[in-house]
Amino acid sequence: MTSSASSVPTSSHVIQPDVRVRGAREHNLRNVDLTVPRDALVVFTGVSGSGKSSLAFGTLYAESQRRYLESVAPYARRLIDQAGVPDVDSITGMPPAVALQQQRGGRSARSSVGSITTVSSLVRMLFSRAGHYPVDQPMLLAEEFSTNTVEGACPECHGIGRVFDVPEEKMVPDPTLTIRERAIDSWPKAWHGHQLRDVLVALGYDVDVPWKDLPREHRDWILYTEETPHMPVHSRLTLAEAKEAIAAGAEPTYSGTFVGARKYVLDTFANTKSAGMKRRVAEFLSVETCPVCHGKKLKPEALSVTIAGRDIAEFSALPLHELTTLLETEVAAAKAGMEAGEGSDAHDSDGGAHPSAEKSAAFVRLGEGLVERLRPIRDLGLGYLSLGRTTPTLSGGELQRLRLATQLTSDLFGVVYVLDEPSAGLHPQDVDALMGILDGLKARGNSLFVVEHSVDIMRHADWLVDIGPGAGERGGEVLFSGPTAGLAEVEESVTRGYVFGDRGLEPHPPREPQGRLRLEGIRRNNIADATVEVPLGVLTAVTGVSGSGKSSLVSQALPVLVGDRLGAGTEASEPEPEGDDLLLVDESEELAGTVTGDLTGIRRVVSIDQKPIGRTPRSNVATYTGLFDHVRRRFAETPEARERGYKPGRFSFNVSGGRCPTCEGEGSVMVELLFLPSVYTECPDCHGTRFQSSTLEVLWRGRNIAEILAMSVEEAHEFFTGEFDIIRSLTALIDVGLGYLRLGQPATELSGGEAQRVKLASELQRSQRGDTLYVLDEPTSGLHCADADRLVAHLQSLVDAGNTVVMVELDMRVVAVADHVIELGPGAGRAGGQVVATGSPAEVAATGAGPSATYLAAALGQ
Repeated sequence: MTSSASSVPTSSHVIQPDVRVRGAREHNLRNVDLTVPRDALVVFTGVSGSGKSSLAFGTLYAESQRRYLESVAPYARRLIDQAGVPDVDSITGMPPAVALQQQRGGRSARSSVGSITTVSSLVRMLFSRAGHYPVDQPMLLAEEFSTNTVEGACPECHGIGRVFDVPEEKMVPDPTLTIRERAIDSWPKAWHGHQLRDVLVALGYDVDVPWKDLPREHRDWILYTEETPHMPVHSRLTLAEAKEAIAAGAEPTYSGTFVGARKYVLDTFANTKSAGMKRRVAEFLSVETCPVCHGKKLKPEALSVTIAGRDIAEFSALPLHELTTLLETEVAAAKAGMEAGEGSDAHDSDGGAHPSAEKSAAFVRLGEGLVERLRPIRDLGLGYLSLGRTTPTLSGGELQRLRLATQLTSDLFGVVYVLDEPSAGLHPQDVDALMGILDGLKARGNSLFVVEHSVDIMRHADWLVDIGPGAGERGGEVLFSGPTAGLAEVEESVTRGYVFGDRGLEPHPPREPQGRLRLEGIRRNNIADATVEVPLGVLTAVTGVSGSGKSSLVSQALPVLVGDRLGAGTEASEPEPEGDDLLLVDESEELAGTVTGDLTGIRRVVSIDQKPIGRTPRSNVATYTGLFDHVRRRFAETPEARERGYKPGRFSFNVSGGRCPTCEGEGSVMVELLFLPSVYTECPDCHGTRFQSSTLEVLWRGRNIAEILAMSVEEAHEFFTGEFDIIRSLTALIDVGLGYLRLGQPATELSGGEAQRVKLASELQRSQRGDTLYVLDEPTSGLHCADADRLVAHLQSLVDAGNTVVMVELDMRVVAVADHVIELGPGAGRAGGQVVATGSPAEVAATGAGPSATYLAAALGQ
């Protein structure tokens, strides 16, 4: 370890080395000793998988939270998401900590920008105390302006904004079919569907007559009855045959229960634990805007209260920068009215009596507080969002910045903020604003421990901790801890070359396009009637400030429009709501646009996004890439397995047979601790291996199947030497910077960026035909510069093979080595969605038309 706490900082900020870590061994950390200052901006960096997060979150934050929770009542503890007890000898000098991580999944569509920043509480108070009420309407309480309370929600739609039904035309799309021919499409397809038809026959209904020819009363009962009769049935007989069987005294095949088609859809949607089943039955629900609240989700009394002529729903739908301007104007007018001493017989802009002096004073106080709360959100480049924007539509970076802005207005001091890549998803222009926010938190007497890959933030830091030298087993050591300038002396640091400017991507002459496709009349979210030309056979980077429309263009419009033209039917990349959120999430604006141009060289469209590769721990890196199939076959081909009659399925933890029956292949079991949080502990029978002992007795090259899954990708690459079909997958994973992942690493533990790179590796292992359009959304997000360079080199190889790559990218080092650049903007939200610059990187840098020009010129060394 180089440098120490006594090093002299380069900045004027006084460094007080207070936090001391001794013997940290969390994950891959190698008995780390470390001293870092308090009241400073400390950046933890290193290649992906080196141990940065294990030190910052898994050790420092976890220990701080553990100490705090010791003072909390046991019952309350179980309500808190606990980080666990870190593997460390001692930590001294660690203040209370607040963790702000990139949030993945689990976002409710009932949550919004206003609720996660707590600004909505202030807005509700503003409308309650200072809103303009109709004559003779009593004042409403703040909770009566909330869509999530019984007091405020619209009584018709219960705060959803929409009403739902299961119409006949959806349940029975083809009335010429008979019930036996599955006229009722909303019923289940398999055995349950057969049973429902059998019970109908037992009840005396003819299932072999076209639906349209059945009496209306029969159709209505079959679709809408709430009854659930239980009947003995004769399976798969016609009505006449069933009557004959009953008359003959034939033994029933089984007894079954009937459920009406509408009741089946509603009950399944409400109760099923299967996301796939819930999604299927949701297709039969008809969704319409609520006729009472017109989609505004609140009761009429709440919507009758206005400020500046807007009800609270309209108020919350304004972009934050517009909302701030409106508030500042209204507050100034209220102050002027108070100074002028206007009486109650004057009239305001709402057309009603001018508010009393008390109401005006409340408006000024609450309005100014609201403006103050909105300022840091706007400073972080999020002024294009509205308070009503639901969280499933936000990126992880947007969510973290919102929580960061909330903390800035909390007036806490003496706290350690542990941040997870706050620059993720930020344009360099927004990174400048972010650093101002971080400085503001530090100036209030707080400490900042930031896991970060941004070179700009590293240079801005008071103290830098570089972890490495490599990833996984080759990482876990502190290479350097001290003021940033001292890193220049650490030769083994991969980070050093990027911070001090002597490492980077090699520039190359732009490739000549092999054709062009033209997207015309694109309409999606904030993109309105835009036209974009995308060159084929080259690497195109789409950039622009946060919220300018990059993802709307690249992840949503481009793959869908081109896929439709090719007849591939590619789906837009959308947030995937779960549970009741399927009905709550706002509908995106309908995608519109046309594609022209010569697409003869494009036969496939592959959209590689940051969605999870699986929703359960049973999905992992090995299963997703397909290499586990080859591994299981190797085990099944061993003499021991052949002798025992073991097939490849014996070596899977997802099917019964070879897996541990106690934990069913999970590797852990849940222990209920009553008033303490339930904990998962290692399975007492398989000891976390997931397999039966008899399965583990079969070895291949001296290792059992559980030991293979515990290997890192890099370890496995050495172990499987000579096994081409396995090595191909492992090499692709290493090439995209994922050599540190374990083969059995659950999908739920992967970040969005890691999931995207696993998908990319799966594509890289395919034989390249040079006919594919690859679409990527911020592929270098969450990557150390060295890993980003390696990834970009492989994207370049895809282009060299004749493919086309279009990627959203915010790292100007990467944009600088693209063949073609498209910049969207000029601003965010309504101020974005336009093409402001196109051309080679040098041309876009030279035009100066968009916010990226200055930063791109610097990356090009101009």
